[in-house]
This record gives sequence, structure tokens and C-alpha cells, in this order.
Amino acid sequence: MLSKITVAPAPHIARSHSTQSIMLDVILALCPAMLAGMWLFHHFAVVLLIACIGSCMLTEWACNWIRRKPNSLDDLSAMVSGILLAMSLPPALPYWAAIIGSVFAIAVGKMVFGGLGCNVFNPAMIGRAFLTASFGTLMTTWTVPATMDAQMPTLRPDAAIATTQATPLAWSKEAIKGKTDASVVAAQRWDSFVGQVGGCLGETSALAMLIGGAYLLIRGTISWQIPVSALLAAAVCATIGFLINPARYMSPDLHILTGGLLMGVFFIATDPVTAPLSGRGMLIFGAGVGGLTMLIRMVGEYPEGVMYAVLIMNAFTPLIDRFCKLIPAGGKVNG
Repeated sequence: MLSKITVAPAPHIARSHSTQSIMLDVILALCPAMLAGMWLFHHFAVVLLIACIGSCMLTEWACNWIRRKPNSLDDLSAMVSGILLAMSLPPALPYWAAIIGSVFAIAVGKMVFGGLGCNVFNPAMIGRAFLTASFGTLMTTWTVPATMDAQMPTLRPDAAIATTQATPLAWSKEAIKGKTDASVVAAQRWDSFVGQVGGCLGETSALAMLIGGAYLLIRGTISWQIPVSALLAAAVCATIGFLINPARYMSPDLHILTGGLLMGVFFIATDPVTAPLSGRGMLIFGAGVGGLTMLIRMVGEYPEGVMYAVLIMNAFTPLIDRFCKLIPAGGKVNG
């Protein structure tokens, strides 16, 4: 039995599918969100997707060429990172900023560690964190969807001249500070579900994210533990706040529908490279992502917390794997 075991870096996939087929599943699952983004933000979405995907793939090719390593673009992981990064950015972010973030995501977030399977943190979230630290104003300027402003598609992709709108999470932060009432956000429940609100390219339509997440679960591409535990932890934390003061804190369903929580739990936290290996470890990891997201949203100054929650839990993944030891082939874990 032991002679049949192959020791290799992550992702560890207990199926006959290749890494390429897994990444292709993720791309297909992201198609509803990408189409929704193009419908809501027109050329803003197209420019952002092309800039991020192209830059990520070119950076990975260049890093492999510099290191004299075989080309790894055919595993499609760089394309997935580019799509996820684009979906986590404001639609009107200038293309040059998207390119800078994409280069940093792949070069520093992935290739410095040795490539796919060796990176500690999710590359897309590393790229977004770098852009947030470097271009704070651009990363917090939200474009009104074309379905709300008929003239939006004719504007140039420049955040300085685009019609802007506060996101539901920004309104919720104002409610927490006592400057408005949480009922303002409650009125946007349906808008957040279908995408009639401002926000990052991939977080405005909760419906599109739910469709993609359901596809991944049905296909068995991701396990249920991380999405379920993350959403449950987020719902519990949101419920506590809502019961304490409903005028200051949003209801649990609004917290789930708004922001990047759905994208985070289905597409980012489930990254097989940076998530724990065991089912129990995934439950702990997911609960940490959901709990930290809500802690940042409800207590911290930043309206959104998915990015930081995922990166923090990525850092804890090795510790979680040590705590939740898998039973080795042919034996049991030593006491």
C-alpha cells in the first residue's frame, strides 16, 4: 500500500481529475458572475477581466522563464487567479492599477514561494491587499451599475469621472457609528441579491455567486465544510449583533448577501492549496473565515473583512493541519 503513495505538493485532490480540470470547473462556476458583471458594468468589467487575466498569465510565464522552469500556464491556475482578482476589484479601477495588482499577486503571492502548491496565501487576495494598501481611494470608489444609470456605459473607465455610489456595507458602517439607521441597508436586500448596488465586480450579484457555488458543490470540486461553516459562523455573529441593536447592525441575511462573503466562501477560502486537508480542519478554517469577517465588519473600521479573514486563516492552515492530523495509510495517528 505504501508503495502506491506519491508525495507531492498541494493541491491534494482525491479524484482522478487533474489540476487543470479542477481549475476549469472553477472558471465555469465563475461564468455567471462574470456575465453578471458585464451586464451590470459593461466595458468596465471587460477591461478589468482582460487586464487581470492577461497580466497574471504573462507574469507566471515570465517567472518560469527567469527561473528556467517548465511552462505552467496549462494548469489554468494563473487564469483563475486573474479572474478572482478582477472580481474582487472596483469595476472602474484603472487598468494600470489592475495590472500592478496582478503582477504582485502572481510574482509575490505565488511564484516567490515556488509556484502552484507551494504558496502559503491565496494569490488573488495578496494582490487585492497590495492594491488596497497602495491605492486606497481607487479601491474604495464604487461605480453605479448600468442598470441604474443609463449613461454609465458611455463613460471612460476612469474612477474619477464615473458616477459613484456607497455600497451596502459602507451604509452599514455608518449605521454602526450611529450616523444613519440600518433600515437604509435593509431596503437594498433585493438589489443586493440581483446586483442593483455598487461594489466590487464579483460581489454585487449574490444570485450569480450562489449559482456558481452550487455548481462547484454538485460537481464535488469543493467540499461543503468550508462554505457551510463560514456562512454559519457569519450568520451567528450577525444574529448576535442584530438582536442586541437592530438599528445599528444589519440582519444576518443582509450580511450574507452583501459584500464579498459569498465569493470568499465558495471560490477563495476553498482554494485547495491554502486550505486545510482534513474535514475537521476545513470546518475550523471556515468558521474562522466567517467569524473574522464579521468581527472586522461589526467592530473594525474597514467595511469589508473577507480579504483579511482569508489571509489570516491561510497563515493558520499549517497549525490547523497539525492539530487535525489525518490517519495515515495502514495505521492510526499516534497518541
